[in-house]
Formats: sequence, structure tokens, C-alpha cells
Amino acid sequence: MSIYSFQASLSNGQKVSLKRYKDNILLIVNTASECGLTSQYESLEKLYRTYKENGFTVLAFPCDQFGGQEPGTNEEIRSFCSKNYNVTFPLFEKIEVNGEGAHPLYQYLREQASEDTNLDKKSRLYNHLQKNVPELLEGSLIRWNFTKFLVDKKGNVVKRYSPTVEPEELEEDIKILL
Repeated sequence: MSIYSFQASLSNGQKVSLKRYKDNILLIVNTASECGLTSQYESLEKLYRTYKENGFTVLAFPCDQFGGQEPGTNEEIRSFCSKNYNVTFPLFEKIEVNGEGAHPLYQYLREQASEDTNLDKKSRLYNHLQKNVPELLEGSLIRWNFTKFLVDKKGNVVKRYSPTVEPEELEEDIKILL
């Protein structure tokens, strides 16, 4: 099994098989428009524009499970991303990434890369989680918005990155896979 076994709906409602992205390096990210990390959209877009001709794609999955930081409709989210960050990479419909309603793709991603090993235990995010939602620090759960999964050209999950890891910090890992 690989990520190519899954399908999802783009923010315009069009269903897409992830087979569409076969032979691409993917960075799959759960996003939010009202998060302290939302500015990462800018760096994600820069990475996408830099490497898309080499077979790299960012797939963004908005999620409202972390502090209600993605309250908008799919259309509002798409408009926000376009207007504020000139996002041109694929933006999918809002989904859940944890719990019983978690999208099957995210269930799979969590199984394949269960540990968020680079979450800085001195960071504000870690302290916030430890104080307010310690259950998110256990197991394979997505910790917060902007958790990133790097996927190779064969659809295998290579690595999971903490929300606080900036997209530009992944550039070397992306280049290795290209």
C-alpha cells in the first residue's frame, strides 16, 4: 500500500485519486488560516515554485481540529490562501486528521510515520500542548497545524516533521529525493 491508494477532494469539490501525483515528491501538510504558523504558506509556496518543474508538489489539507483555527468554508480558505499567499499548489477540502473522523490518508500517514521526533521540547508549541492538550503528545496523533509528511516518488512516507519545522528546513531532504 502507498498513498496512491487514497483519494481526496480538492477545495472546489473535485475528487482526485492521489495516483495523479505518482512519480512526484510530495509534501503533505495539514494547514490552518488563523494559526500562529499560517505564514508557513509563504515558504510552502516558495518550495513548490522552486521545485515543481523537478517533480515536487505540496498538498495542503486544511483542518479545524486545533483551536478552531480553520473556521472558514472551503471557498473562504481557497480565497484566503490565494489572496494572502498566492498559493498555487493543490488545496484540498477541509478534513479531520485525528480521531474517528480522520481522513483515511491521514490515518495512513500517521501509521507510516508515527513519531514526531523533531518537536522541540523547549518550544512554545510543546509547552502549550503539554499544558492544555497533553493527549496530543502521545502516540501517532497529529500534534498541531502544519505537521508535514515527506513522500517519495513511489508513494512511501519518508519522514514526518513537527509543525514548528519551517518548510525551508526541508529543502535538503527534498533535493535528495529529487
